[in-house]
Amino acid sequence: MRSSDENIESLSRAMESEAKAEAEQIRASAQAKADEIRQRARQQAEAERGEILDRARQEADRLRGQVIATTQMKARTMELEQREKLLDIVFDAAHKQLSSIEQWSEYNQIAHKLLQEAVQQLGASKIQVRTDEPTQKVLANLGLEQLSKELGAEIILGKPLSQGLGVITETIDGHLQYDNTLETRLDRLQNGLRSPAYRILIGEAL
Repeated sequence: MRSSDENIESLSRAMESEAKAEAEQIRASAQAKADEIRQRARQQAEAERGEILDRARQEADRLRGQVIATTQMKARTMELEQREKLLDIVFDAAHKQLSSIEQWSEYNQIAHKLLQEAVQQLGASKIQVRTDEPTQKVLANLGLEQLSKELGAEIILGKPLSQGLGVITETIDGHLQYDNTLETRLDRLQNGLRSPAYRILIGEAL
């Protein structure tokens, strides 16, 4: 029969063994939970890293697109500015050449056409006509009485124009006026002529 000391020692060893087993189980459980937490943390970190990289790529793509669009817009703006400067030079040169038209052999017909259009646009029965001196001489040679009959309105010559080549018609009371000088005609046509003029300048066929 065991003594009480032996029983106590045996019980102590059993309790110690059970405690070690329980501690080992707790340690294993804690280790498993720690591993699970680390795995979840790793997966979350990877997911966040992926999201950050995706956002960074998207932002880089957006910025790249903005840079490309801005560069293209600046290039287009510079191209349009150069085009407009070139066209301004062309139309300035054309304005300077207008004064030479009165030397053309067909200027009589041109002056007649300018007067006809101006009279029709004004639509009055009695019209005062102002012209530059060379055009006034042409109209005087054509005969004001004959022109009046032909155009269906009494035509009176007014003061010569101080500038411009062509015809300005006015009602006698001065309330209505139609400017048909070559300079004004070119200004009216300029917007419509800019595109075809540029195409000619760069060698394109109309």
